[in-house]
Amino acid sequence: MVPPLARTLGMSIEELVGEQSSPAKRGPAPKLQQQMERIQRLPRAKQRFIMDIIETVLHQGGKA
Repeated sequence: MVPPLARTLGMSIEELVGEQSSPAKRGPAPKLQQQMERIQRLPRAKQRFIMDIIETVLHQGGKA
């Protein structure tokens, strides 16, 4: 009865019964994700410039 209740409430069974589950180990972020995080920290103008370059490369890649 507990698993369906947890699903209905959008919770894990551990959360429902008040137990803390240990956080899953997380490895290093993929290189692309790391680069995106670095880009997000740049000023908006530089972000737009990088996005324009990416769009151009992707557009050219689609024609190959």
